[in-house]
Amino acid sequence: MTTAALFTLLFLFIATGMPIAIALGLSSITTILFFSNDSLASIALKLFESVSEHYTLLAIPFFILSSQFLSTGGVAKRLINFALDCIGHVKGGLAMASVLACMLFAAVSGSSPATVAAIGSIVIGGMVRSGYPESFAAGVICNAGTLGILIPPSIVMLVYAAATQESAARLFMAGFIPGICLGLLLMIAIYIVARIKNYPALAWPGFKQVFKSGFTAMGGLMLVVIVLGSIYGGICSPTEAAAISAVYAYWIAVFVYRDMGPLKEVPLRKVDEPLASALFRGLWQTLVAIPKSWYHPEVRHVVLDAAKVSIMLLFIIGNAMLFAHVLTTERIPHLIAETIVGWGLPAWGFLIVVNILLLIAGNFMEPSAITMIMIPILFPIAVKLGIDPIHLGIICVVNMEIGLITPPVGLNLFVTAGITKRDLTWVVRAATPWLMILLFFLILVTYIPQISLWLPEYIDKLKGY
Repeated sequence: MTTAALFTLLFLFIATGMPIAIALGLSSITTILFFSNDSLASIALKLFESVSEHYTLLAIPFFILSSQFLSTGGVAKRLINFALDCIGHVKGGLAMASVLACMLFAAVSGSSPATVAAIGSIVIGGMVRSGYPESFAAGVICNAGTLGILIPPSIVMLVYAAATQESAARLFMAGFIPGICLGLLLMIAIYIVARIKNYPALAWPGFKQVFKSGFTAMGGLMLVVIVLGSIYGGICSPTEAAAISAVYAYWIAVFVYRDMGPLKEVPLRKVDEPLASALFRGLWQTLVAIPKSWYHPEVRHVVLDAAKVSIMLLFIIGNAMLFAHVLTTERIPHLIAETIVGWGLPAWGFLIVVNILLLIAGNFMEPSAITMIMIPILFPIAVKLGIDPIHLGIICVVNMEIGLITPPVGLNLFVTAGITKRDLTWVVRAATPWLMILLFFLILVTYIPQISLWLPEYIDKLKGY
């Protein structure tokens, strides 16, 4: 009775157009009030515990702030230039470079919509001007942008870690190789299509230009080394690394690249100025500008945008945790686990069920909400069937990637539609051929666990665990 009431209310509220976070919270509160023996005081307690007890979730606002600084600044443009110089000379190289740029930006942002917005707003128009069909360009970026939640650091992985009490660091390790593999699959598909349709290639710029653009982009690329290196090296927890990434992104955008803030119009080096003099002048300008940057309009705008996104996401997670609390209190996951285990499904059969459920949910809900609702149900069953929790996490993330490009709630579709000024139906048609690659990749990740588990197991072996 309680289970039926909980899910009936949830789907009824969603069908009325109510925001998913409010629908989760309201259906949970209503169920507790009228159908459950649980205390009403548990609502406030659970909402407070959802953030205060899950230390890993504190990393989310920091990664969002870091992503906002890098998206607003010129980091995306520098990464794109570096990617173009690396592989732009190959047939279809501009599209392949766009995928590589998405992979690089994913490694510093942790968000798929942010990756699509930052990279797509620059490269889609450039691809069209170079002779690529607009639908081809939009489809590539819409799909490549999903790498934002697979290549670490990933916000969805942090939510999964909070829901299952698994190590966020090991999840980050597990997502690294799958992210590279998916990026390479997309590049191979682009190359094949480009050869068939004779899409253009850029001239080879030479190694000198590659090194030059790589050095220019190093400020953004170093964030990957700092964050992942500190986590994998055992120096910082993911939350501490996220805080460092936010400070570093602020420093790079405001004081190194000077894409925003009080030093935006100040030249790094005057004409014929000695290098030592330029360095000393730059250091003095930076010291003077630090307090000014704290209340500079552009910096304040970035911080405010990051706060809005963080509050929205944490509000969704808090209500999803309340929903999961009702499920747990009523022993719903335990009953479902006993039922499915009673069916005698082998592990591979259960993974088919997992993928179907997550793919369906991805059409209607936001990834963090799906993770907080579905994983508490699926996780105990997976453990009983001997499925590695880290492997299950990567399967979950890949399903969430596909959900980002399937209507009616695919966030990447809406971002791409906003960039191209096209309607949603056109974007769906453009993204669908590339969606087949993601579905194929989902099968590979599901049934070849070592794609996900090789790196964390290898690093554990190096550490002597």
